[in-house]
Parts: sequence; C-alpha cells; structure tokens
Amino acid sequence: MNNPGHQEEFRIDLDELSRHLRLPQTVLSNIIEKLVLRIGESVSWIWIVLLGVVVLNVTMRYVFGEGRIEFEEIQWHLYSIGFLMGLSYGVSTDSHIRVDLFREKMPARLQAWIELYGILLLLLPFIALVVIYAVPFVEYSFSTAERSESPAGLSHRWLIKSMLLTGFIFLGLSAFSRLSRLSCYLFGFPNRIREQGDAG
Repeated sequence: MNNPGHQEEFRIDLDELSRHLRLPQTVLSNIIEKLVLRIGESVSWIWIVLLGVVVLNVTMRYVFGEGRIEFEEIQWHLYSIGFLMGLSYGVSTDSHIRVDLFREKMPARLQAWIELYGILLLLLPFIALVVIYAVPFVEYSFSTAERSESPAGLSHRWLIKSMLLTGFIFLGLSAFSRLSRLSCYLFGFPNRIREQGDAG
C-alpha cells in the first residue's frame, strides 16, 4: 500500500540529491525565460519531425532502394536547429550537464560565485566570439546564394547557418537572465519578483 508521506519524503530526498542552486526570479529573468521556454518547448517538437524524416529515409533507402540526398541533409539541419535552440533552454531551466564532483559539496553561496565567474569569464566571451564570427559567416552564405554541393541537395544554406547566430543570441540572453538571478541572490539587486506565497 502506498504511503503518501513516504512518497513526499522520497521526492524531497531526490530534490536534495539534485543539488540545484535555487535562485530568485527577477523582472529581467522572468521576461527572458518566458520567451526562451516558449521557444524551447515549440522547437522540442523538431525531434519528432527528425525521427519521422530518419524513418522515412531509411524506409526509402532499404525498402524501395531509393535514397534521397535532400532527406539526408534535412536530418542534420533539423538536428542543428534542435541542438542550437536547446542550449538556451538548458541554461534557463538549469538542466544542462554539470561536472559536479566538487561543486555539489560546496555551500550555496560559493556555488553561486563560481557560476557567476564562469558566466562572466567563460560563457559570455565564448558567446561573443561565436556571434562576431557568425555574422560574416551568414552574410557570405546569403550574398553568394550558397547551396548544397550535391546536385540534388538543399538550397538557401544561409538559413541553416543563421541558426548558429540565432542559437547563440538566445544563449546570450539566457546567460544574462542567469546573471540577473545570481546577482539578486548574491548582492540583492536587481530586486527579486515576489511570489504569491511571500509575506507583505
């Protein structure tokens, strides 16, 4: 027989094991994260489309003996879109992979300081470099009407290349959102958003 109290205790234990830093929401983080989460949830359906394209391509190749280069190319296009747009979703939901061998044993404030410096010194400079170099990368593809090198391949290659720029712009927004929440936690500004259960 199930014991509700036992289930609640088990759920709390799982939360404790996850060791996620619980950060307050700010006005900036709330605006950015609503946008990023909405886009992330919409783009997540792309994995179903990708699965369908893979199954269709395999069926055509091995059942009907007719492979299509367009389907092969659209597979990595869809994968790229899902991956690049998933980066910002992972940062906003704090569901990305961490190497927590040492961090998980640290006090919460020290975890916050490490994450703050990680974003400022590693993540944001990396995003800036990718965005700076992605702009001419996409511009060149657009101006030359770049298409696949395969005769039956896809045209408008600048569209998929622009996803690199778009994905990293959204990743930058998510990083600023996270910075806002870390700053609120560590320094008290910007002010956190009061939740319904808060007093006063």
